[in-house]
Amino acid sequence: MKKYYKPKVVSPSFEIVPDDIGLAVRIEFTGRVCYKSEDRISADSSAGFCRGMVNHKHNSVLEMGVRTCEVKARTKSHMREIIMAMPKYLFIDDFPFEKRTLITGSVRAFREMLMRLPGNEIIRTIAFDMNKNHPYFFEDIASLLPVKRSRKISCRQVSLEEIDQMEPEIQARHRHLAVKFIVSRAVTHEIVRHRPCSFLQESQRYCCYSDGKFGSRITFIKPVFFKEDSEDYEIWGKECLSAEAVYMKLIKNNSPQAARTVLPNSCKTEIFVYANLAEWHHILHMRTSKAAEPSMREVMIPLQKELMKRFPEQNFGEPLRMPEGYV
Repeated sequence: MKKYYKPKVVSPSFEIVPDDIGLAVRIEFTGRVCYKSEDRISADSSAGFCRGMVNHKHNSVLEMGVRTCEVKARTKSHMREIIMAMPKYLFIDDFPFEKRTLITGSVRAFREMLMRLPGNEIIRTIAFDMNKNHPYFFEDIASLLPVKRSRKISCRQVSLEEIDQMEPEIQARHRHLAVKFIVSRAVTHEIVRHRPCSFLQESQRYCCYSDGKFGSRITFIKPVFFKEDSEDYEIWGKECLSAEAVYMKLIKNNSPQAARTVLPNSCKTEIFVYANLAEWHHILHMRTSKAAEPSMREVMIPLQKELMKRFPEQNFGEPLRMPEGYV
């Protein structure tokens, strides 16, 4: 078989985002994948990045950091008001006998709840506490924040260590995990169908692959379907090179969003997937089965094994089963 100029190829992979990074640092770390601007991260850049996301209304980036609060209120009316508002990405578990409620939500969720229910004492208290350490999340809606903390509401941040000691079904709802995947566009097209998750993905619309920081090359994901020395693999590789060549011609006189229209599903992309453990149960159950797409199983089966080690009480080898009568 004749040798040919080969495409730039990498194998698919995943990486679990560390838990021990702050709220703003996590949001910047995940948010910069969209523009592949990780080189701009510094020791003090996270606050400015988060402020920019708020000012530009890039709300999806603000979904990449969550906080769990334990709330004790003298009246239940404020909690009923929150539940009736049907907030997105807010997880609530009430423990009436213990007179406490767990509320877990993203920065986006608490911002939107403050705008939706500016008079709700529980939301105002949570936002007040968050604002003390992260004022850049609320600068544009600072007028809605209370001047002082409510005496009727007891609220404290719950640590991950505490959540990990909770009953498995409660832990599954309030414990969130972010995973970075390096996969093909074909795989991400399927991943983003999991509605309860939050996603941030490398943007072909803004990333210019003729730029030097990309090596002036398009990167493709090694296909699981073809053996590397086979004729089919060579056919696949030549088509990738053809698409790359056309892209490089188009990008000379056009924007990345125009040139990207010729790129195939085999293109490498990076995506952060952020969800609670309950949703990861579902994802792994669906995406590791024999019926799942082989390229998806290629990364999901190793992830499942890793999560089984980290969270043995969750039994990630089986679909999540909530106790009878659990709401």
